[in-house]
Amino acid sequence: MGAVDQSKLDFFTSKLDAAIGWARKYSIFQYPFVTACCGMEYMATACSHYDVDRFGAGLPRFSPRQADVLFVVGTISHKLAPVLKKVYDQMTEPKWVVAFGVCTCTGGFYDNYATVMGIDTIIPVDVYIPGCPPRPENVLDGLMKLQKKIEKGEKQTQLYEPSKDVHFRPS
Repeated sequence: MGAVDQSKLDFFTSKLDAAIGWARKYSIFQYPFVTACCGMEYMATACSHYDVDRFGAGLPRFSPRQADVLFVVGTISHKLAPVLKKVYDQMTEPKWVVAFGVCTCTGGFYDNYATVMGIDTIIPVDVYIPGCPPRPENVLDGLMKLQKKIEKGEKQTQLYEPSKDVHFRPS
C-alpha cells in the first residue's frame, strides 16, 4: 500500500469545488425583504420581459431557512433593523446579501434619526444595486455580479464598523 499523491487529490477537490460553484451559481433561492417603493422594480425584474428565471433565481422563497440570497429592497428603519438581522441570522450558510436601491445602500435622501444609513451597518452586504429605483437592467447586472461571486466561492464582505470618533448630527 503506497501513499496517495497529494497533487492528484488537489485536482479532484478543485474540480469538485468548481462543480459546486457552478451549481450554486444557477440555483439562487432568494428571500425578498421588500419594504418600500423599490418593490415595484423588483417585481418588474421577475416578470416575463426581464425574466430573472433564466439566471436560476426565478423562484423566491418566503422562509429564510430555505433561502441563500437575501434581497433587501427599500428603506430600512431602526425599528425594522432587528427584524432584518433576525431574518439574516435564520438563513443557512452559505448566504449572500444584495442591497437593492439607494435607500438600502446608503439611506438615500432620508437624513433623519429613524432611517438606517445603509444596511451594511447591520449585516454584511455582497452586492450593491444603486438607483432610485434601480432599473431592471441594473438588477440583472447585480445578479450576474453575485453569480460570479458565488461561482468563485468568495466569502462575504466584512460588516462596516464606523469609527468611534464619528459623531452624528443632532436631529
